[in-house]
Amino acid sequence: MLLYPGMTALDVVGPQGLLAGLAPNTLYLVAQAVGPVPSDTNLILIATTSFADCPADLDVLFVPGGDGTAAQMRDAATLAFLRDRASQARWVTSVCTGSLILGAAGLLRGYRATSHCCARDTVLPLLGAIPVDDRVVFDGNRVTAAGVSAGLDFALALAARLRGEDYARTAQLVAEYAPKPPFEAGSPTAAGPTITRRAQAILDTLTTEARKAAASTHQ
Repeated sequence: MLLYPGMTALDVVGPQGLLAGLAPNTLYLVAQAVGPVPSDTNLILIATTSFADCPADLDVLFVPGGDGTAAQMRDAATLAFLRDRASQARWVTSVCTGSLILGAAGLLRGYRATSHCCARDTVLPLLGAIPVDDRVVFDGNRVTAAGVSAGLDFALALAARLRGEDYARTAQLVAEYAPKPPFEAGSPTAAGPTITRRAQAILDTLTTEARKAAASTHQ
């Protein structure tokens, strides 16, 4: 699981919490260097493994999204690491705008994929991906999930592929994951135009910088 400055902590922690039981001693939190990595809300996660020490042969390669997405889309070391490990990984995966980082590494070209709705239809095509409006999208060994909260759905869907549906259903019950949100505002259509404009204003910098980073990959 990739960590980088400005990631969204829940993109990592949600899937990690549901998938950790599949790899109790071999789930690596990887960054360029071992040590603390600040999230985009300043919650700090600890990288336990460096790029150099990460095993070459992985079952799952995972990339979170977050405000630091655009910087990672331009980071040569990160992109080289992802290309190298993806070449042997059984599954190449992401949550939220993590798919844009995979795309910047050239790993989603020609694949159906999703991302946070703020960037799905505008940025993914610049990276050669085919945008899909869905919570979790499987295409070959690529698995991408929509914004932040979709990481839980992603983890359960992937767990079912790795260990079977009974395992995934058990993990869902242990987490008591039976969402009943207090508001129907989890998509632009459900939220309506006023709330959508407010959300877009918050996400504008992320979207704009990601679009610029995507455009630069073709220069």
